[in-house]
Amino acid sequence: MATVVRWPRVLTPSRLAQLIRQQKDPADALRLFEDAPLRYSSYRHNSLVYSAALDSLLSVDPVPVPAVAALLSHLALRDSCPAPDPLFARAIGALYEDPSTALHLFLRLLPRSNAHTWSLSFDALLRLLLSRGHLTLALGLLARCAGRREVQFGAPSLNLIVAALCRAGRPAAALQAFASFKDLCCNPDRDTYRTLMRGLCKAGHLDDAIHLLRSMLWRISQKGCDADVVVYRTLVEALHRHGRITEAEEILAKVLKKGLRSPKRRQTFCGPVLEGMTTEEAKKVIDESLVVRGIKSMASYKAMLGDLYAEGRLDHAQQMFDEMIQSGFRPTVSIFEDKINALCREGRADDSAIVLEKEMMERDCVPTVNTYNLVMEGLCKDGKSMRAVEYLARMEKQVGCVSQKDTFLILISGLCAECRYIEAAKILERMLRMRYRPNRDVFNSIIRGLCSIGRRYEAVLWLEEMVSHGKIPELDIWTSLASIVLFDDSMGTLFLELMEDVHDTG
Repeated sequence: MATVVRWPRVLTPSRLAQLIRQQKDPADALRLFEDAPLRYSSYRHNSLVYSAALDSLLSVDPVPVPAVAALLSHLALRDSCPAPDPLFARAIGALYEDPSTALHLFLRLLPRSNAHTWSLSFDALLRLLLSRGHLTLALGLLARCAGRREVQFGAPSLNLIVAALCRAGRPAAALQAFASFKDLCCNPDRDTYRTLMRGLCKAGHLDDAIHLLRSMLWRISQKGCDADVVVYRTLVEALHRHGRITEAEEILAKVLKKGLRSPKRRQTFCGPVLEGMTTEEAKKVIDESLVVRGIKSMASYKAMLGDLYAEGRLDHAQQMFDEMIQSGFRPTVSIFEDKINALCREGRADDSAIVLEKEMMERDCVPTVNTYNLVMEGLCKDGKSMRAVEYLARMEKQVGCVSQKDTFLILISGLCAECRYIEAAKILERMLRMRYRPNRDVFNSIIRGLCSIGRRYEAVLWLEEMVSHGKIPELDIWTSLASIVLFDDSMGTLFLELMEDVHDTG
């Protein structure tokens, strides 16, 4: 049944966008979008209305590809309002299951629109193709768009290509792409060098890696860059691992004298000795040399700790963390989040909660939504979802920390995994009050779980809510609830009405 909307006497695009976002059922939202120009002869859609309509369509699971394509086709070919690049980028990024349609939007519709730049859409399509393993298509897209004024290549595009080629075991091609991007006036960033250096070292192309480091040192010889320690350590550790100890010592000495700004240390410098050390001993010496004997800065500590936590070297990371505190530096939120992430990967969710509750408080570091999400996800994976729920209330009490859609999805998934379906339903109710739209799988999990514990009445109510959002339940949901008709006439009547509504909308 369609929602009845009270149309205003004068309709503005901002008012229509608000009405569209208020609709539970995306079909109702699209109906408002289509009816508005017919009701008001002088009314014209703008990009704000198209954005609201697109968001409503993208909330459907699975994404209605024909409807999305039709909406953007109307924007590009029939409407005179500007076609914003972020709108196409959002649509392309959501079409993960249909890369051919994403290619059609970029190659056919976007050139016929009045969009002046395509850079965000290009990055979204490149990311989609590479995530689906279509490396050849991605390289073809790159070649096709090279030189077009609408597409400005930036470091994110370069990093995506370099990372994909390194993952595919083609570091030589990654090095060639690196050189080609520089010809297109696209300057690499730290992530570019870091990814390429790791790819070359992993493939054993150490001579190319040394040449890359020398070019990097030449680029920064005038100003230095403290956070580049993570790039330097990759090469030095690889050289030591392959038995090229002398070269490792020479490069480490050169990095300490030239790559890091340390005028005082250049006058009385004595490079570290790596000969005779095991791999783990050498790693520790290299890390300490780059940060402690190099330049003690927040950037170098942050970069090094991020790498150590990612590698799971928690003990060494803690030693460097303590060294950072003793040197007078205040840890950032991102450092604590890296630590929490590492602890959760090790199955130490309780320790990650201590980081949030105690360590961050002691350092006057305010947690973010992402910090809470990481801890809650770790607790849910450890089967402690009820403790994770407690952090939701804590978030709501913190000023400026508003729970996001991912927060609720983490909790619902964890509660359902522990068969706490009543508590999961309560979290879903709070999620809906925040006007976040759950996907069909969330509704299915709640309804299926309530049926399994005999809470049929609540299951039917959630089924009604699900249908009102325009989502059709799976077949086993209907089978689980069909028995209600035999035992409860009133609930059976409601159940049959819901089936009729689904039949009508389908």
